[in-house]
Amino acid sequence: MSKNSMLFVGVDLGDKFSHVTVLDQEGELVEEARLPTNRAAFERKFSVLSRSRVAMEVGGHSRWASQLVEDLGHEVLVANARKLKVIYTNPRKGDEADAETLARLARLDPKLLSPIHHRSPQAQAHLSMIRSRDVFVRTRTLLINHVRGTVKASGERLPSCSARSFHHKAGDSLPEALQPAVLPILETVARLTEQIKVFDQKIEELCKESYPETQLMRQISGVGPLTALAYVLTLKDPGRFHKSREVGPALGLVPRRDQSGDQDPQPHITRTGDVYLRRLLVVAAQYILGPFGPDCDLRRWGLKVAERGGKNAKKRAVVAVARKLAILMHRLWKTGEAYDPSYQIRGEIEAPSLAA
Repeated sequence: MSKNSMLFVGVDLGDKFSHVTVLDQEGELVEEARLPTNRAAFERKFSVLSRSRVAMEVGGHSRWASQLVEDLGHEVLVANARKLKVIYTNPRKGDEADAETLARLARLDPKLLSPIHHRSPQAQAHLSMIRSRDVFVRTRTLLINHVRGTVKASGERLPSCSARSFHHKAGDSLPEALQPAVLPILETVARLTEQIKVFDQKIEELCKESYPETQLMRQISGVGPLTALAYVLTLKDPGRFHKSREVGPALGLVPRRDQSGDQDPQPHITRTGDVYLRRLLVVAAQYILGPFGPDCDLRRWGLKVAERGGKNAKKRAVVAVARKLAILMHRLWKTGEAYDPSYQIRGEIEAPSLAA
């Protein structure tokens, strides 16, 4: 598509109405419109528009809207909203102004939009299953904490146990006065636990039948079917990253940079990218560094980071291992290699033998 033959369109997607701004190749305003945020209105609008480069922010409607506009023959850029500081810091922010800014950025350089790519409908449905499971787990945790807090306030304590067995063990230790208020919650916890088991079985089946590449990642101790499947569905394609080291910044596991002159502080990590996947990687890193983590190169490296001392040495070690874990998973996915957890350890042992 030649830049001299296209229009540049910015779409500010609203829940009920969306604003559209159209610019020509010289950046002059061609049209402004307000249309309902539904398929019929978008199809009427963009089916009669000449081939255009259309920019819109990622959001609740961007998935179907971008696919519909692209199917009508337009080039579509779905902008990363977190990277568009020029929009959300605008002192004259408004729907019309946002749409015009998107159109002008698309005309100037698409890379300024930090465009993202929506996954396929099937992959999105599978990812929704993982997210639904997470909602159930967090709800169960909230209910368990409520029960423990309620019993503790009465001067009693419930025995320590796993979340999966909580509804069994807590029922026998409840004070009689609290049973009418707490027993219904325990029944809800039991139902949530059963539904979580169903989700776990479906996730395991998905890994075996639809995503065999997850088996490569599950060679790493601490990476189960949930983490491996979430990783594959979130990143979508290993070819998105030229180097495996690029995965760490994409998932927000690298420190922010605020260098100016002689000052170069080390602030917290960027926390960009998918929050849920980053949380799963951190949990896996905590297991690797924990008391039950098996001896391996990754664990030894992380423990050395933790030994450097400092106020937050252990936290930094967990984040560092999570970042290295993300890089390792991408490497295994891209190359299909077998994972050797003690490659470096074995090399250190064999080197003195060869020298002798």
